[in-house]
Amino acid sequence: MKHYDVIVVGGGHAGVEAACAAARRGANTALVTMKRDTIGVMSCNPAMGGLGKGHLIREIDALDGIMGRVADAAGIQFRLLNRSKGPAVQGPRAQIDRSIYRRKMHAILGAQPGLDIVEGEVSALRLGAEGVSGVTLVSGVTVLARAVVVTAGTFLNGVIHIGDKRRQGGRAGDPASVGLGQYLAGLGLRCGRLKTGTPPRLDGRTIDWSQVETQAGDDAPVMLSFLTTGPTARQVSCGVTATNAQTHDIVRKNIGRSAMYGGHVEGIGPRYCPSIEDKVVRFGDKDGHQVYLEPEGLEDDTVYPNGISTSLPAEVQEQYVRTIKGLEHACILQPGYAIEYDFFDPRGLSADLSVIAQPGLFFAGQINGTTGYEEAAAQGLVAGLNAAAKALDLAPAEFGRSDSYIGVLIDDLTTRGVTEPYRMFTSRAEFRLSLRADNADQRLTPLGRHIGCVGDVRWEKFSAKVEKLDRATFALKAAQIRPKDAHSVGIEVSQDGQKKSAFALLGMSGVTKSQICTLVPELRDFDQTIQLQVAIEALYAPYQDRQNADVLALRKEEAHRIPANFDYKALSGLSSELKAKLQAVRPDNLAQAGRIEGMTPAALTLILACLRGGQRLHARK
Repeated sequence: MKHYDVIVVGGGHAGVEAACAAARRGANTALVTMKRDTIGVMSCNPAMGGLGKGHLIREIDALDGIMGRVADAAGIQFRLLNRSKGPAVQGPRAQIDRSIYRRKMHAILGAQPGLDIVEGEVSALRLGAEGVSGVTLVSGVTVLARAVVVTAGTFLNGVIHIGDKRRQGGRAGDPASVGLGQYLAGLGLRCGRLKTGTPPRLDGRTIDWSQVETQAGDDAPVMLSFLTTGPTARQVSCGVTATNAQTHDIVRKNIGRSAMYGGHVEGIGPRYCPSIEDKVVRFGDKDGHQVYLEPEGLEDDTVYPNGISTSLPAEVQEQYVRTIKGLEHACILQPGYAIEYDFFDPRGLSADLSVIAQPGLFFAGQINGTTGYEEAAAQGLVAGLNAAAKALDLAPAEFGRSDSYIGVLIDDLTTRGVTEPYRMFTSRAEFRLSLRADNADQRLTPLGRHIGCVGDVRWEKFSAKVEKLDRATFALKAAQIRPKDAHSVGIEVSQDGQKKSAFALLGMSGVTKSQICTLVPELRDFDQTIQLQVAIEALYAPYQDRQNADVLALRKEEAHRIPANFDYKALSGLSSELKAKLQAVRPDNLAQAGRIEGMTPAALTLILACLRGGQRLHARK
């Protein structure tokens, strides 16, 4: 009987990140997957990153995760979204070659010390007196471990819908995980159904590319990993077209044949990634919706038409696709479909993503009600790090809302739960001015090094970068510029005789790096990456003091830890509704309690008074 420290179930984006994170932290780890060959498969669109999602990839990368490096190796187009806006809401995005991504992922997993890949399907958990102690495979084989991470994606009781046709499946071509889904539901965990969908895949050779707009990548690509200096794969352009009134008429006439609108799907879909049926019904006043024609690979003719996901019958899909400009003769290689799957209420998890009711069990990815590669990978990283901590008696890896988008994601899930598939946006972060994609390594790499998940290569490169940043920042702050000298290079400042530091001038609107380099020539000694980073830091410096005060206030609340056995039912003065919510969520600290729906200042004051007053805490029966 094989024994590991950590077992990770599922080879999707959450699973591979969890397995590598646990192994990097020193845990002897097994990644159990139905098919070894499908590890690294991108089930949905061939792209990664973007607004909010790009921030998550950068944070995963800062902790020595693998998603950013693999995406950069497979990137065939790079674009920085929101380039015209401030750096805090800019998001790096990459178009991905699916085949290269999968090969690179396999290579990294194969080179990871302490990681085995086990081919098989998990049907049950092994439960002991102290919690989860391993898994049982459909073959009857038992594999033991001190911690288990389940990252089943859309495979748990997955059902694929195309019109009125339905079949079990975790994605096109792969079986669903029915046994494990039924087993987990039998543990008494709160379960629900969600759905997601894909568009039909098109044969790029049958698209009239001369009739669609061209969308090229950036001239100066922004990479997803801090370790990558530039693209290695050939770069390509995407196409842009749009639906029209004829397209919408076909969808409307057949809306009752859609799996979603025909009543065949009970799960809730992602509001921010609507199907073409949703767009036509919800936005009936619009004449058209953009469709992005995304190549799936350099050696692959398949094209992903982003923007027309559907669960209409295959013949209807062909009809509406051929009304779109440039797609009049397009051939569908694979029909679009909706997929419905089980998820478990993430409010049953602790902040380390462990299942409160089952010690040693961790959940990560779409099983927690999220959508997207990046959200799944971020959870996988957290669950893997903490599963290793559980198995090896190490300190947990903790992420707060004030230090990372990962912390925002985890706190939102475990405190608020989900009513639809959760997607990350920059607007979800209260401290987004400091939680930028560009400084993710400065925020998180030291933490990763401290807990033992950041290797020497990354640490040495990071340390060299920080040393240069410190020198450049010191030089700019030390250089006190007279108003007339600033004016001589075209910087408009008050001629009041008061000197300003070059760092302060660099943060002013309209001031360029070249102007500052004229005033502080030593800035030219640093490469463009360092110059840009210093300029971003200078831009946000005036706002940091106020945000830092807010951060300190949040951390003060987070310091008020609430014992796991705190009995809210025994607190007189709390409404029955709030008592029930607090008992269900069991917040780790006062800040989390404050974010529970319906929480009042008076209720928080009552809990805080109890914590401060040293009153006897009633153990939960």
